[in-house]
Amino acid sequence: MRSQWVAKRLGQPNVTQMYYARQGVITEEMHHVAKRENLPPELIKEEVARGRMIIPANINHTNLEPMAIGIASRCKVNANIGASPTSSNVEEELDKLRLSIKYGADTVMDLSTGGGNLDQIRTAIINASSVPIGTVPVYQALESVHGKMENFTADDFLHVIEKHAQQGVDYQTIHAGLLIEHLPLVKTRLTGIVSRGGGILAKWMLLHRKQNPLYTRFQDIIEIFKKYDVSFSLGDSLRPGCTHDASDAAQLAELKTLGQLTRKAWEHDVQVMVEGPGHVPMDQIEFNVRKQMEECSEAPFYVLGPLVTDIAPGYDHITSAIGAAMAGWYGTAMLCYVTPKEHLGLPNAEDVRNGLIAYKIAAHAADIGRHRPGARDRDDELSKARYNFDWNRQFELSLDPERAREYHDETLPEEVYKQAEFCSMCGPKFCPMQTKVDADAIAELEQFLAKEPVGQV
Repeated sequence: MRSQWVAKRLGQPNVTQMYYARQGVITEEMHHVAKRENLPPELIKEEVARGRMIIPANINHTNLEPMAIGIASRCKVNANIGASPTSSNVEEELDKLRLSIKYGADTVMDLSTGGGNLDQIRTAIINASSVPIGTVPVYQALESVHGKMENFTADDFLHVIEKHAQQGVDYQTIHAGLLIEHLPLVKTRLTGIVSRGGGILAKWMLLHRKQNPLYTRFQDIIEIFKKYDVSFSLGDSLRPGCTHDASDAAQLAELKTLGQLTRKAWEHDVQVMVEGPGHVPMDQIEFNVRKQMEECSEAPFYVLGPLVTDIAPGYDHITSAIGAAMAGWYGTAMLCYVTPKEHLGLPNAEDVRNGLIAYKIAAHAADIGRHRPGARDRDDELSKARYNFDWNRQFELSLDPERAREYHDETLPEEVYKQAEFCSMCGPKFCPMQTKVDADAIAELEQFLAKEPVGQV
């Protein structure tokens, strides 16, 4: 789709969507996003220029179908995949990618830390993906020096960041907001630092007694991102890993720095979204969303969960989807899914499915709650099909049609039951929806009540 679009931009010093928007240009990507979102192209351009919306679209990812992340667009969902040293391989990750796209992931992050050649795994994922791909380059940077932190330099970080950009990665998590002076603030936490990237950088700073190299070399990263149109996903290294640690001094100190970095990137027309918590009790979710908007000048917020309780290992796709729906309602732009395996192990294909559907529900519920135009149309269509006992139409409109059909057919598998005016819950005699109250019946009832008032309690 994008080969001809980007050809004319190659070799330019700045090829970001924000750069063009601020020049008054509505790119082909902006036009495409406007059609997908059913919004005016001029509005898309204005939101991108302002920094309140991003279109992650690396010029080297030409098979990408452009999408937008921002408060003016639908609430989006990211799915995490990635091979690990102890489990999975490139074919398994490609299966997870295809499953993620099938069930509606708007973006996919490759968090591979092993399981094969990381460059080959990433290239295969990008080439197979029509949705934006995100990465966390610090993982490969550490792997490139065989985990030996003492050999790890700022140039190692930058080398890997540029490699990912050249390969076509659309956004990268850059943990530049964690400063060495923030580290003492975690001493009162129950779970310390739970961000994998944040933990790597914290160890580096403690070992070398130097400032975070991603912070000190942030301008160099900006220059790389300008050349390829890579969006920043500013990482929340100090996100809370339990509800006890939510909204503490460490988290809020990093958030302030992330706001400063956001505005620094905008000075060079580089797109930014900001990552957020984590584990947050329900009564603190609105505060967290509002605080991010305030500190980061309304850059799109991208949250993991948040999980609203810590006592449900094996069910954290549910505990987090509760928080995700609330965060989306308050204005979060993208939700990072959590699978049932969170805190327990590497998710398999079924875990990806369950986590993604839970988050598609959360994002859609948020869109309805925010009264986005057309958000409830599909709900109304499914409700009509349900009332008319149109089972096949119900399945078709479901977020997971195969699962809906499977559950129906567990007890009534024969095809004749697709025309039945009941399911196995109520049976043929007790379904309340069999009581059809049409317009004629209502008119007759109204006439009757006008003449014969019924008794009152």
